Amino acid sequence: MKDRRGNPVSTRSGQALDHAEMALWRMMSFFDAPLGDIDAAIAQDPDWMLPHVMRAAFMLTLTEPSLMAQVHAALDRAQALATHASERERAHLTAARQCAAGDWHGACGAWGRILEAHPRDLYALQWAHLFDFYRGDAAQLEHRPHTALRHLDADDPLRPYVQGMQAFGLEESGCHDHAESLGRQACATLAKVPWATHAVAHVMEMQGRFADGLQWLSDTEPVWSEGNGFSGHHWWHRALFHLEGLDIGSALALYDAHLAGNEDLITLQRLDGAALLWRVHLLGGDVGTRWGGLAQGWDLSAAPVGHSCFNDLHALMVLLGQDRMHDAQQLIEAAQARVDSAGDDNAAMARDVGLPLMRGLLAQAQGRLDDAVQLIAPVRPIAHRFGGSHAQRDLITQTLLACGAGRAVLDERPQTQAQTPLTQHWSRLNA
Repeated sequence: MKDRRGNPVSTRSGQALDHAEMALWRMMSFFDAPLGDIDAAIAQDPDWMLPHVMRAAFMLTLTEPSLMAQVHAALDRAQALATHASERERAHLTAARQCAAGDWHGACGAWGRILEAHPRDLYALQWAHLFDFYRGDAAQLEHRPHTALRHLDADDPLRPYVQGMQAFGLEESGCHDHAESLGRQACATLAKVPWATHAVAHVMEMQGRFADGLQWLSDTEPVWSEGNGFSGHHWWHRALFHLEGLDIGSALALYDAHLAGNEDLITLQRLDGAALLWRVHLLGGDVGTRWGGLAQGWDLSAAPVGHSCFNDLHALMVLLGQDRMHDAQQLIEAAQARVDSAGDDNAAMARDVGLPLMRGLLAQAQGRLDDAVQLIAPVRPIAHRFGGSHAQRDLITQTLLACGAGRAVLDERPQTQAQTPLTQHWSRLNA
């Protein structure tokens, strides 16, 4: 049998395929977790290997250390069924195993080879796209979806989601006009495509169009605000637009309503709250007790360090915000110890980018501004190597500006050309 896009599968159950297709839609749309649909596919065909790989790959995209035991259990179950799987499905297992082992570059290469043989394999595209993002590979963020769109049918219901992917890749590659056009095109369909609304918001953030951004996210709120795992990130973008206008009060109101931590959040969902509070801290705003609230339920010990150095940096911000300098130093030492002992991609990312930034933020929080600049400035040109978007990594630039790093740093900030209130604030500080 083949799936809806002509990819070979080793199941003979049409119902199992239907459940897998629904799980794929959930992964691409971020509307609810796909685990229930994956379980339903397994129930229809217990001998089909691919749903077990789907479970593992989805959990891997969450970059949550606490899920790794479940990831490995799913991969072991998939391995037990591999004899009856198709070559394509076994290739997916190989890619997921590489990813679970910390070889994110190798996993993306493996998913890329699947796409070369099966250019309409949207499982491979979805997982490669997210790990291209985590690796800061802007070229592949644009290239893979662009290639897939050349092969997808015009009426494929998932086509708008792939357009949203390409729009984001175009924005990260600096092609703002094309990104906004394609993102709006995807949003004009009947499909709800939060990745596309998000891509357009990124363009407006990079261009300093904070009023346009607030209007855009208000107009599209019904698309992304309810039942969507990506909604918190949209609220974060909305708060950033307020900060670009130096409206700290409105930004914090959005934080309180939509980004404050609770016990049910995974680390990936907490990053935006930490990043927003850090920006407010840099501006001299009163964060109050919010750092402590965000820390509730977040394991800020040394235990999870090293799974994602991008996440580690944001955990450090929470410790610094609470003035827990000893704990912050221990977190940095744990990150260094893992770099010294591990050989995976995150160790390399932490060595080159994560650790210098962590030490720089610690210096800033301690008032050692010259030390902070010396630690952070050399890393800024290569900061994409530890993942995140331009908008997320703008936190690095703003930290330097808060340290008085100078006009040259400000001039390299894309939003500077718009002369927003935030730009004017940093200009006065770095005159």
